[in-house]
Amino acid sequence: MRDQLAIHLSIVLFWPLVLAVLGAAAPRRLAPWVALLGALVPLGYAIVLLFDFDTGRPGLQYVTDADWIPALGIHYKLGLDGLNLWLVALTALLFAAIALWIVFRPYERGKLFAFHLGLAETGVLGAFMAQDLALFVLFFDLMLVPFAFLVLGWGGPERVAATLKFIIYTLVGSLLMLAGAVATAVLTASATGNDITFVISDLARAPLGESTQKWIFVAFALAFLIKMPAFPVHGWMPDAYRQMPLPVLAVFSAVLSKVAAYGFLRVALPVFPEAAADFQLLILLIALGSILYGSVQAFTQTDARLILGYSSVAQLGFITLGIFALRPEGSQGSLLQMVQHGLVVAPLFLIIVLLAERTGGSEDLRDMGGIAFRAPVLAALFLITTLATLAMPGSANFVGEFFILLGTFRSDIVIAVLAFAGVAMASVYMLRFFIRAMHNRRGPAVESYELSLRDGLVIAPLVAVVVAFGVYPQAALDASEPSAVAAVRVAQQQAGETGTPTAAAAREEEGP
Repeated sequence: MRDQLAIHLSIVLFWPLVLAVLGAAAPRRLAPWVALLGALVPLGYAIVLLFDFDTGRPGLQYVTDADWIPALGIHYKLGLDGLNLWLVALTALLFAAIALWIVFRPYERGKLFAFHLGLAETGVLGAFMAQDLALFVLFFDLMLVPFAFLVLGWGGPERVAATLKFIIYTLVGSLLMLAGAVATAVLTASATGNDITFVISDLARAPLGESTQKWIFVAFALAFLIKMPAFPVHGWMPDAYRQMPLPVLAVFSAVLSKVAAYGFLRVALPVFPEAAADFQLLILLIALGSILYGSVQAFTQTDARLILGYSSVAQLGFITLGIFALRPEGSQGSLLQMVQHGLVVAPLFLIIVLLAERTGGSEDLRDMGGIAFRAPVLAALFLITTLATLAMPGSANFVGEFFILLGTFRSDIVIAVLAFAGVAMASVYMLRFFIRAMHNRRGPAVESYELSLRDGLVIAPLVAVVVAFGVYPQAALDASEPSAVAAVRVAQQQAGETGTPTAAAAREEEGP
């Protein structure tokens, strides 16, 4: 079964792209349905993988490994472990949801729109599953291309300027990461006397010298921080979020930022552990700055898109905080928070579409209000997703932030205490968002009516998954623990930590 699923990782990866090409050649009315089929097959495989994954087995599972460019030491290597299993499932779920949304609400030039969406899913899945550094860089860059075209072709009135800024920022990060990847492989081969290789596990087993690690780590860190985005390298975010079509923005905000955070755990910490330890305090301060800046900005915005955009900056700050606590519990909390944030923010962006339809096209909170009276189902779904962002007991957000803050307390208590302000501010700006949009005085152009069946078929299942994941996050914790411990082990030792085990590991050491 596992060998068969290993082969099927390539199907999961390229199926959306193949169906996107077929959809581009299909009749116009069939294109969205072909794109939906292209998203449903990876979702089906992802569900099978969640049930088949062996949580007690360390290392990669379902590995596909073949020489791709032998002269350069580049492998076509895919695999799953606790770091990417749930992120792959998240990606498959959200792209399937958006594909269904597009079936119900087709766009102009639908065949081209569906093609870019399928290409984007292949790029994101490839970045999560790649176990070769060159392959990771390839998919990391590839996933940005269709989103740039989606903004340029279907974005708002200032889409050209927004796309240009997005490309400039991300291109700088991508070029830095490409240079860092090549330098890592070449210098490792020179230091060990072995053939050149880009396989991440091989590079991690032969770390470079500390001074060399530092400047390469900076290249990767900048690329990841720009892509998240993190404060202060988030300059592309406001314009891109304003101009991007909302269904596209739902998957962009939910999954693409997670690729950057995942890159720290998959690449930066294992391959450059000494540099990660040296830059730990700086990255923690950047994460704290993102939390506080994003929270303050989200509180002051009236544009619904930017409230969620700056909220995402704050949430990515928490995720980065957990990773660079360099503690297993911190990295586990970050992985849980990645999945939870993606599950919550996607339906919230789709709800903004529905709110705008009820306010004459406006996405400004000042034009909303009074919608809940005639739309109790929409209000209930909106309230559940809002509460899921507040770290309330019973939500996966609570568990994720608890683990993150626990790891940060054990690493730097001052930063952990300051980060608590972000938790408090999240409750303020999200409740303000909900109350001003759904209650209070009715806006001048508001027309309140209930959620339609077609919209409910997309949003309600996503909200149900949010609730289910909050009630039982243990499956994700069990799957992530061995990989989270391994990802931070060497960097944790370099930072001088004692290596306190997680609760489950402690129980295993104690015996039955």
